[in-house]
Parts: sequence; C-alpha cells; structure tokens
Amino acid sequence: MRIINLGEAEGLPPVDWDAVVRKLEGSAEPAPDGGNTRTTWLTTLNEDGSPHVTAVGALWHEGTFWFQTGATTRKGRNVARDPRCAVAVSIRDADVVVEGVAMRVTEPDALTSIARAWADQGWPAEPDASGAGVTAPFNAPTQGPPPWNVYRIELRSATVTLGTDPGGLTRFRF
Repeated sequence: MRIINLGEAEGLPPVDWDAVVRKLEGSAEPAPDGGNTRTTWLTTLNEDGSPHVTAVGALWHEGTFWFQTGATTRKGRNVARDPRCAVAVSIRDADVVVEGVAMRVTEPDALTSIARAWADQGWPAEPDASGAGVTAPFNAPTQGPPPWNVYRIELRSATVTLGTDPGGLTRFRF
C-alpha cells in the first residue's frame, strides 16, 4: 500500500488505515451530535461518462465494500458495462471514499458469507438457490425481483478525512 499524506503541508500526520478499517469493521456510526449519518453512497458511471450516485446498503466485509442490486437497475447496468465505481461513507470521526472495480460474486461460499453478514446487520439475506446472487423477504422496490446480483469492490484507492484534532487527510493506493 502506498500512503500519500495530503495534509502534510499543514503539518497533519497521515491517517492510520488500520484504525479506519477497525471502525469500518465495527460499523462505527458517526457521532450522535454529528451532521451526518451512516448512509453509504455508491457512484457508478453512466454510458455518457457522467456519475450516477445513489444510496446503497453496502457493507464492509472481508476487507472491502460489498453491495447488491438488480441486474436491470441503473447501477446494475452501469457496473456490467463499466465496473469502475466509488463508495463514500461517514464513520465516527472520519469520512471515507474508496475507489475500485465492482466484481460480480457468484461463488457459493462468498455469497453465503456476505448474506450472513447482511443478516447479522438486520437484512435477512440468503444465497439464492440458483447461485445467481442473494434473495430476501424485502428489498428496495427499485431493485426489481430477486435474485439480486452481489458485487465486491476490488479496492484501488481510498481517501480518508479525519474530523478530529489534529485531523488528517490521506490517500491510500492499494
């Protein structure tokens, strides 16, 4: 991993990636009096190259973000055509943006693992019997009918902005 301290000119120390990962793994919510929430935002690329940004139920699991979507949704069509994407989320004392490539997951063990992780967070997902993705008793109406495709983001970079004193702004290249 290459670490680029974007706050060095202001005398800020580099952000500790391992501390950020511990917060992502622990689902560290933003501060109760903070102005943000734990919404995870996914950006994909439309056919004309413009960004498409939408809130998703992405989950940090096994060292990266995972998300699911119907094949006919705009984000589903976008990542099928161009898998480059970004995820942004606020966690306790930090804002995190990761960039990478969305890789479709169909391996049974991986689908079982992520479905269990989503179920542990309150969304009762389970692998679809067809092996195509996951299913659940409910999802956002815009996702279309199950099974929903599952994607794992292969991380290329992350930018983390700390909201604590002394703060920090660091880019990580993986």
